[in-house]
Amino acid sequence: MTASTYGGRPNGGLPAEVTSFVGRRHEVAEVKQLLSASRAVTLTGMGGVGKTRLAIRVGQDVRRAFRDGVWLVELAELDGPALLAQAVAEALEIRDHTGGTPMRVLTRHLRDKQALLILDNCEHLIAECAVLSEALLRAAPDLRVLATSRQAMGIAGEQAVPVAPLPLPDAQVPLDRLVRQDAVRLFAERARAVLPSFSVVEDNREVVTRIVRLLDGLPLAIELAAVRMRALSAGQLLDRLDDRFRLLTGGSRAVLPRHQTLRALIDWSYALCSQEERLLWERASVFAGGLDLEAAEAVCGQDGIDPQDVVDLVIGLVDKSVLMREDHPGGVRYRMLETLRQYGRERLTDSGCEPGLQRAHRSYYRDLAARARAELFGPGQVAWFARLQREHANLRAALDSWMSTPGEAREGLSMAGDLLYHWITSYYLAEGRGWLEQALAADTEPSRVRARALWAGGWLAIIQADIPAATAMLEESRRLGDRLDDEPVLAYVALFCGMVAMYEGRTEAAIELYRDALARHRRTGDPVGIALSLIRLTLAHSFLGDSSAAIAAGEECLAECEASGEGWHRAYTMMALGVQVWRQGDLERATELEKQSLGFNRALGDPLGVGVNIEVLAWIAAGQGRHQRAARLLGVLETMWNCAGAPLSGFGHLARYHQECEAAMREALGEAAFETAVRRGARMPLEEALACALEEDRPEQAAERQGQAAPLTRREREIAELVAQGMTNKEIAASLVIAQRTAEGHIEHILAKLGFSSRAQIAVWVGERARADGHLGG
Repeated sequence: MTASTYGGRPNGGLPAEVTSFVGRRHEVAEVKQLLSASRAVTLTGMGGVGKTRLAIRVGQDVRRAFRDGVWLVELAELDGPALLAQAVAEALEIRDHTGGTPMRVLTRHLRDKQALLILDNCEHLIAECAVLSEALLRAAPDLRVLATSRQAMGIAGEQAVPVAPLPLPDAQVPLDRLVRQDAVRLFAERARAVLPSFSVVEDNREVVTRIVRLLDGLPLAIELAAVRMRALSAGQLLDRLDDRFRLLTGGSRAVLPRHQTLRALIDWSYALCSQEERLLWERASVFAGGLDLEAAEAVCGQDGIDPQDVVDLVIGLVDKSVLMREDHPGGVRYRMLETLRQYGRERLTDSGCEPGLQRAHRSYYRDLAARARAELFGPGQVAWFARLQREHANLRAALDSWMSTPGEAREGLSMAGDLLYHWITSYYLAEGRGWLEQALAADTEPSRVRARALWAGGWLAIIQADIPAATAMLEESRRLGDRLDDEPVLAYVALFCGMVAMYEGRTEAAIELYRDALARHRRTGDPVGIALSLIRLTLAHSFLGDSSAAIAAGEECLAECEASGEGWHRAYTMMALGVQVWRQGDLERATELEKQSLGFNRALGDPLGVGVNIEVLAWIAAGQGRHQRAARLLGVLETMWNCAGAPLSGFGHLARYHQECEAAMREALGEAAFETAVRRGARMPLEEALACALEEDRPEQAAERQGQAAPLTRREREIAELVAQGMTNKEIAASLVIAQRTAEGHIEHILAKLGFSSRAQIAVWVGERARADGHLGG
């Protein structure tokens, strides 16, 4: 799947806007020009100078020129190079279940893409980022890389752009010009955020100018200073900056090194915090990717900080711009700028308290994973899935900490097993299997934890179609289950051995294994195991043609799920029942079941569930004689399953129905029309593909059915057709002999009129119009 097509976000993984961006017009223009001529551009400069914000702004400005999206990869959270390629794959939202290396997955995914990859904060992984960038650029001729780092990567063809601090203001210019200068404007905007009455006037212009000059125009330094306007006047702020820097530099401000200036300002911010706030700053630095209040209380509320006081200390650090508040559907989270986090981590290390805080951190996330597993089957399930997604960086850091601490591998093994559904329902299946295998290799002693981790790893291997590995893990898990007389382990081993049997075409043997698993799960009272067993029994009975048994198992599972308010297993049950009802010929009821299931999987973002739902909807459409719809959905699936690496991953026995559907559509439509419809489906962005599967109308589709003309001018139609041919803005401008800026403006109007967010959607629309006008067959 392409990044823009299946990324799920209209900006291709970029923030919607850069609210903190001020000025930099010339730098933005320069970087955009370099990106048009060079395939690798690196923004270099010290911490706090604004490299990340500049890169994001450039990405937002040029995103229309990249058919497959602009993607931001934030690397600051990675402590080492081992997961670099995995982190890039996650940022691109690649859902791959092949078991291949992340680098191989990336090169295969990007080789035909026209995309911009923003690698942010590369300095601590500079050599590895250079190797990765060179490999991806070789494999993908239409890829561009925009990196931010304190030094250039040093790869062939790279253009390095030093990002300087904001220009220092000239105090002699008229006030109306002074307030438009970037450094002054930034200070004024940040000061107004904490003191709405603040403005730069004749009375304070000289003081403000001296402040931003003393801070050397560094954006982060200016922001950290401006927040002090909450309690200080501009004159008091200047006095304190002056004293602090004279002390640090021996009295010579004229030769202030910029990095020392920033360090001094952070030192000063630290000194202005209370003792408890300093402790919280240091302790919060152990978190990766942010934290919420519960985590702060659990991890930081010890030895000098009462857990009940954490909320007030967090508020204090937010007020001082040390922590930044972020609103999420699941609640408020907080994060630090990476520069501030590193500062806090240095302080924590120097204090000798880092090992204890790391243990508190990893213990908290181990317990969080265990709570998520315990509450998996019930009304809180979706909220848990979303919470684990938000906490992924912390979960990864905790697992790494368990695995790198002597004698603690079993805790990591237990935690990796508890996160099984997190690995399956997100982008992290390959990573989850990697953690399990690493922990299994580190802790080889027989235990219930090991037995459970083995069957969990076996399920992940089945999804990746690695049947030999799955069989080996399940066999060892069975031996341990027998040895330890562990009924839950034996129940799951029977269940997953049944999946292996179905994969190998031994349906009757699979049914016996599923029945054994179901009986064991009922004895242990495990609702998750009961639901999984009933879902698989539904599919297996259906495959054998035993309709009554299939319906009975499915309806029992639905009742179990609905009684508990459970969603994920219910959605898969509806999928399985939809297959059986389709086989019985009730196409209307089958469609209803699959669409209900798809609606849930779409909201959850479960790629495997979505894929199977679209499969069944394609088969239903074929049975209804809706050949174009069936072929188009097969095109959507072609892209999805190619990315996943295994058609009908985890449900391989259903591949026969896919093959039968494809053969029937080729015969009904003819080879040329079938291939055209498949290509159209393969080009659809994710939301358009899901709307097609669910038969949700877009405004322009409704207009077309009513015989209305497309709401584009003749020139816009002409440009839309050139976009569909894959032309860049520059090529379109040259072809029509117009300015590139004019071409960009037309494309923006086209996107706005059609309600689209990507050039790929324009291409699909052009194809649909051409077919409606009789230019395409079928």
